[in-house]
Parts: sequence; C-alpha cells; structure tokens
Amino acid sequence: MRSLMIAMAAALLAASSEASAQQRAFGMTPDGTEASLYTITGAGGMVARISDYGATLTELWVPDRTGALGDVVLGFDSLRPYLETTYYLGATMGRVANRIANARFTLDGHGYVLAANRPPHHLHGGVRGFDKRLWRARVLGDSSVAFTYTSPNGEEGYPGTVRVTITYTLTPRNALRVDFAATTNRATPINLTNHTFFNLGDAGTATILDHVLTLRASRYTAVDASLIPTGVIAPVAGTPLDFTRPRRIGDRIDELRAVANGYDHNFVLDGAPRTGALALAARVEEPRSGRVLEIHTTEPGMQLFTGNRFDGALTGVGGRVLVRHAGIALETQHFPDSINHPEFPSVVLRPGRTFRSTTIYGFSTADASAR
Repeated sequence: MRSLMIAMAAALLAASSEASAQQRAFGMTPDGTEASLYTITGAGGMVARISDYGATLTELWVPDRTGALGDVVLGFDSLRPYLETTYYLGATMGRVANRIANARFTLDGHGYVLAANRPPHHLHGGVRGFDKRLWRARVLGDSSVAFTYTSPNGEEGYPGTVRVTITYTLTPRNALRVDFAATTNRATPINLTNHTFFNLGDAGTATILDHVLTLRASRYTAVDASLIPTGVIAPVAGTPLDFTRPRRIGDRIDELRAVANGYDHNFVLDGAPRTGALALAARVEEPRSGRVLEIHTTEPGMQLFTGNRFDGALTGVGGRVLVRHAGIALETQHFPDSINHPEFPSVVLRPGRTFRSTTIYGFSTADASAR
C-alpha cells in the first residue's frame, strides 16, 4: 500500500509539470535569455526540479513515513528571486566554493586578485559565480539531467578556461546523486559544491532546530572573526560543534550567536577518502515526518550552515517563509581558503587532469515506534 501511495503521488506531481524529464520556462535572465526548469523522476518515487540557471536544485520531493511526498529543500518557484537574492538556494558554487581570504592567492609564482564580494574576502566564486550563470542542459533520461558550463580565462579573476559538468540523477533507491567533473587548460583552483538547504519536515515546518544531526567529523577548521581559517585543525569535543553522536541542531546553537549567528563551520570528515571512494559524512533525521537523510561523499570536508541570514522577508516554494534557520546546508567540499593553506588538501587543478567529485543524498524513513 505504501509503495502504491508513493507511485501515485509521484505520478500526480510529475503530471503537474507536464511530464518527467521535461523542460519548461522558468523566467528571463537580465540579458533577455529564457531560463528553463527540468523535472526528473526516480523509480523510487522521488521527484526533483533543477534549473539551468546556476544548475540550481529548486525542489526535491521525498516520501515521509506514511508515503506522502513533501518538498525537502528550500527554493523559489520562479527565476526572479534567484536574480535578486544572494542566498545561493540549491545552486552550484564555483569556481571556488566558500571563502578565499582577502580575495587573492598566489599560484605557480603568479598573484591573482579576485572579486571581494564579501569584503574584504571572496565568497562562492565572486560577484557572478557559477550560481549566476546559465548552463547548457542535456536530458539523459527520465531520472537524470546534466548541465555544462565553460568558464573563460579571467572570469572573476581566475586563471584558465574551465569546462564544468554537473549531473543530477535520481536513483531507484531514493537517492539524489550529484556528480561534478571539470577540466582546465591552465592551472587554477577548483572547489565545487551544491548549496542546497534542506528541511526534512512537512511544508509548515518553520525551522530545522529540531532536526537531529550526526556528523562523522571529530575535527573542524578553526576560523577567525571573519570566518577565515587560521590553519588550525581543532577538535570538536567539548564544543557546540560536536555532532559525533546524534544531537538536536538547536541544542547549542545559541552559543554561536556572536560570530556567525548559528552554524557556519567547515568540518574535517573522519577518514576522508583520498582515492575517490564514497564515505558516509552525515545523517539527519526529522522526528515528525520520519524522514532520514544520509550523505555520502568523496570530499574531505563539509560546511554546516544553518540559514543564519534568513529574516522572513522571502517566501519559497509552497508558501514556506524563509525565517532564520529555515534550512540546513551540508556543503561537501574541500576546506575554505585552501589555496592559501598548503597544509590543507589541494584545490589546484592542472591541465591534463580531471576534477571529479560525487555526493549522494540518500533518503529513508525511521519508524516512529523506534524513537
């Protein structure tokens, strides 16, 4: 019965957008180009919608413990809010996700100055990073779509021409798989991630403070007052950053108000893979819906960000008001400012090599009686 409910709900949801793996208009970019929205449907019942603007995940419909589908990510139902805000909802971050100190770095003896869009630092690729570019889409089937973008030499101050592909795939086992690949004709830093905010509750769930989080990370990259890494890898034990055992996100979040108004920290994943193998990084459970999210990644780090800048002024898909802590971003990545920290895992991509990164967001449900 439960599987039948999921299949029926998925069919109705896909039909509402005319068909799965189909394209529809999403809005006009500032230069007059039409952006599109693509719907893909998984055999397990999940439905995802992704725009070619920023290769942005706008909706992700996942069953709860009763089989009812709900949208578990924050997003907008048209292009305009994505053009007018800088919350990066569901978007692709690049060339370099997260921060670069003082918007500059040196590579192979040459100094480069980037856009200081989070003064005095560089954040998420600059003023017009990958999140604000129109990507070329290619539908690979009912359950998968790929997006490609070529970033020219000098874009946002970065060296080299870089070709990037991101592929979204819904698997038969109710998971969203995100694969990144990139090549370059000149040495350049690359650190790609997706900036989706999750809220596993039903549509009316205001915040993620009651979500229960587990991170396979006993250390984090310590930062200064402007959230730039100091170079110190510090233990989480005894701090509000300790999620090595399941803990409610809201339990100690108030202890972080002074610096980031919540969580905005990069965690060093335990046993971080070095050979491209996938490893479990995080588990999130929402008690009321029963939804469980497990994240596997090939990346060495994960940025935990709890939507600290949301202020209730914006309304997303389904009428969800974006209040503070409306969503949790779990950004799989290399460490912030790695290009200026040779002791961190390298983010330098060189000609003849291919950057590859995979993250799998797997969904299941927990039995209410087990809690």
